[in-house]
Amino acid sequence: MIIEEVNYLSHPDQVKLIPGAAKAINTLNTLGIPVIIVSNQAGVAKGYFPITQIPLVHARLNQLLAQENAHVDAIYYCPHHPEGSVPEYSFKCKCRKPSPGMLLEAEKNHQLDLSASWIIGDKASDVEAGINAGCKTILVKTGYGDNINSESLPPSTIIKTDLLEAVNLILLSNSSLDCCA
Repeated sequence: MIIEEVNYLSHPDQVKLIPGAAKAINTLNTLGIPVIIVSNQAGVAKGYFPITQIPLVHARLNQLLAQENAHVDAIYYCPHHPEGSVPEYSFKCKCRKPSPGMLLEAEKNHQLDLSASWIIGDKASDVEAGINAGCKTILVKTGYGDNINSESLPPSTIIKTDLLEAVNLILLSNSSLDCCA
């Protein structure tokens, strides 16, 4: 929903911003609204790439956002998967979405009010994590979101075309909020 979908993103050269994503984030930045990314990275547990690649990918994302005067306040990621092949990451954890662990950690570290926060995602697990953490939820149709049957989502989930459209809706509906992506 921020970067073009790449199955098991593992290299900085694969990071390409979705049109409008940096503008959406910049809008939130300008208003002083925290932007926090929470991401499952099962490729680590499955042995597709080493955990050392993740900071390199994040650095590239931050670089591309900075070029458009945008930034994220924090990035949380879960390298675990219960069916992984790398033993140290192959277990069921509390951080892997749809569990709310990463959101709860962000709440604690950044003094967020999750009941006033929105999670915007392109997967059902993003929506479920948001609901499990007490957030309002938006599913965007970029990335995996284009293939999700909206009838399978909780009725409280709003569906928008992309991150920019989602942010514009949030700003219209709320004057005091936090945001996670």
